[in-house]
Formats: sequence, structure tokens, C-alpha cells
Amino acid sequence: MPLPQQIIYLFIMALPIACVAWTVTHEEVFREPREYCEKKSQNGKSIGVRKFFYLFTCEYCFSHYVVLIFLIITQYQLLYTGWRGYLIAFFGLVWIANVYMSLFGFIRVGMKSEKIESKIKEVKLKECEENI
Repeated sequence: MPLPQQIIYLFIMALPIACVAWTVTHEEVFREPREYCEKKSQNGKSIGVRKFFYLFTCEYCFSHYVVLIFLIITQYQLLYTGWRGYLIAFFGLVWIANVYMSLFGFIRVGMKSEKIESKIKEVKLKECEENI
């Protein structure tokens, strides 16, 4: 595969990887399993159990496993063929996916703060209207 196409694949494949990792580790749909994993990661009897369950609560850690699954499915390689291409693709996809998740988290925090500010303004406006 030509290098420009490999780079395009890198940035496109990182999108669903980031989506899966973020959804499992942050969104409401997986809240109950995530809370279970959080408890097990803190109260597990062995270090292996605690580390295993922690992987499902950290988007960075979990993204490594999602990338591994994507590499098995797609057989995507970056720069080289064979094991070296898989290794570079693995870390490249993890990095790009985590950049995407960081950007999404930053945008989401901004949206939440704007929503809170708007509610505060609404309450103040209601108070002013009631005082008039």
C-alpha cells in the first residue's frame, strides 16, 4: 500500500477505535459494567485481577486492546510489512485514537460548561423577571 494511503488509513481507522474505547470507558450505556470493573480494580484480591479490571475503566489502556482487535481484523501495517509494520501501526493507531479522545473530551467539557452557564443565566433572568 502506498504511504499516503497508509496515512489516510491510520487517521480513519483511529476514529472507530477512539469511538469504541470512549464509549466503553465513559458513556452511560456501559455504566453498570464499568462500575463493576472499577470496584474490582480497587478491591480485587490479586494484582492481576485489579490490573485486568482496570483496563476497562481507562480509555488509554482500553484503546490498546481495541487497536489489537482492529489490527487482527484488518491486518493493517504501517511503513513496513510483517511484524514491524504491525508494531508501528499498533502504536500509531493508539496514539491517534487517544488524540481524538482527548479532543472529544476537551470539546465535551466546553459544551458542558456552556450548558451550565446558560442555565445560570436562565435562572438569573427568571429572578429578574420576578422582581419586576
